[in-house]
Amino acid sequence: MGASFLWGAVAASSLVIGALLAFWLHMSKRLVGLIMGFGAGVLISAVAFDLVEEAAEMTSGSGWAIAGLFIGCLVFFGGDLLIDKLGGGQRKDTSGKQADGSPLAIVLGTVLDGIPESLVIGLTIFQGGEVGIAYLAAVFISNLPESISSSTGMVTSGWKKRNVLWMWVGIAVVSGLASMAGFALFQGAPGDVVAFVLCFAAGAIITMLATTMMPEAFENAKKGVGIATTLGFAVAFTIHVVA
Repeated sequence: MGASFLWGAVAASSLVIGALLAFWLHMSKRLVGLIMGFGAGVLISAVAFDLVEEAAEMTSGSGWAIAGLFIGCLVFFGGDLLIDKLGGGQRKDTSGKQADGSPLAIVLGTVLDGIPESLVIGLTIFQGGEVGIAYLAAVFISNLPESISSSTGMVTSGWKKRNVLWMWVGIAVVSGLASMAGFALFQGAPGDVVAFVLCFAAGAIITMLATTMMPEAFENAKKGVGIATTLGFAVAFTIHVVA
C-alpha cells in the first residue's frame, strides 16, 4: 500500500516540476499551448491502450466498460460544472483570467482533473504487483503541461509563486492518497468491477481533455497543436509498446 502512495505522488510530482519550469523559463503562450497539446496526445494514448484496452480484456461483457466510460464522463462533467460556478473554470488559462476565479475552486478543479489518473495507478499496482510503467510515464508527462499552463496563469493573475508551489505539493499528496485508495478499495474485486473503474477513469480523462485541456491548447497554439498532440500520442504509444 505504501508503494501505491509513493508511485501516485511520483506521477504527480511533475506538477511541481512544471510549476518550477513556468517560474524559471517564462514560456510564451504558443509554447505552452504546444506543450499542452503534447500532453493531451499522451493522455489519449494512455486512455486507449492502458485503460480501455485493459478493461476490455478483463470484463465478461462490454456493458461494464461502456457504463464506466459514460458514468466517468458524467461525474467529471458535473464536478467541472460545479467548479466553474465556484470560479475555477479558468484553471488552465495562461492569460491571467484566473484572477476572476476562486483560489479554492481552482485547487478543487485541479484535484478533480488528477484524481481519476491517480486512482488507476494504485489499481494497476494491485493487479500486477508493480506499477504500469507506460501508464505512469503517461500521467507524469501529461501533468507537466497542465502545471505549466495553470502556474503561468496563476502568477499572471497575481498568485504568489510560493502559494502556487505549495498548492501543487498538496495536490501531489492528494494524488498519492488517491493511488493508495485505488490499491486498497478494489482488492478481491471481480474483473467486471475493475474494468468499470478503469473505464470510469477513461471517461473522466476524455471529458477533461475535451472541455479544458485541448480547447486551451488550441487557443494558445492554433493549428500547430495538432502536430504536438500527434507527437505526444506517438511517444506514449512507443513507451507502451517498449514497456
